[in-house]
Amino acid sequence: MRRLFPPFEYPAAPTAPGRREPPSADRPWTLEEIADAYAYPATAAGGGEAGEAARPWLRGNMVASLDGAAHHGGRSQPLSSDADMRIFGVLRALADAVVVGAETVRREGYRPARRREAFAARREAAGQGPAPAIAVVSASLDLDFSLPLFTEPLVPTLVLTGAAAPAGRQEAAREAGAVVVHAGEGAEVDPARVPGLLAGHGHTRLLTEGGPRLLGRFAAAGVLDELCLTVSPRITAGDAARILDGPGFETPVEYELTSLLEEDGFLFSRYRRSPGAAGR
Repeated sequence: MRRLFPPFEYPAAPTAPGRREPPSADRPWTLEEIADAYAYPATAAGGGEAGEAARPWLRGNMVASLDGAAHHGGRSQPLSSDADMRIFGVLRALADAVVVGAETVRREGYRPARRREAFAARREAAGQGPAPAIAVVSASLDLDFSLPLFTEPLVPTLVLTGAAAPAGRQEAAREAGAVVVHAGEGAEVDPARVPGLLAGHGHTRLLTEGGPRLLGRFAAAGVLDELCLTVSPRITAGDAARILDGPGFETPVEYELTSLLEEDGFLFSRYRRSPGAAGR
């Protein structure tokens, strides 16, 4: 893996004789190095200015083909790679909660996040539980609550829905062991309320893996702080959705490139919402 941006700055003088190789040279990166490259801002853990409470930070992680498809045949896996899956796993290991849409849960066969020994000490030092919680966004609650995602998680799965969602389905979720969180007065979820509600449950380092409709709603609500986008060196054609599937914005929203990595032709970019961008 190579770091393309920001460029490595050599020290004024070599610290040892011989060739000075940047730490971003084309070689396998350790999980710790990837985790450092994708660390959440200090404010997401309450590590900002003295006395400042943690504020939620929502990052999205998506993969897209060269021609803009967010999936192939309904799944993201055909666009992915070993390096993409390593980064996918690291982003999960850094998060307090993974927010995902109900359709993606059904299509991708979501399971509970597992404890990873490689990140156990890091999570403990950050005051995190053994694994991130999964938070499923659904208005209809048309979900199979007998699945391990709801019955066997290390950390209880949250179901984000509206207060007017079918009462029987809400009760079925609770009986399966899920925590039901109302994020809207009607049946629909108000995406602008999701980060704050999850922060109220102790989850401030947030990751959403989509799908495209959910990511589009977060972006439209002005609460998408960061986008981690893998550009796959593959084309698919067809009519697959883009990574954001929703109504267009009145004016494009600005994001700033903060990091760009490469491995085997895959580009791993990290963008943060510009400070002056409209919205949240």
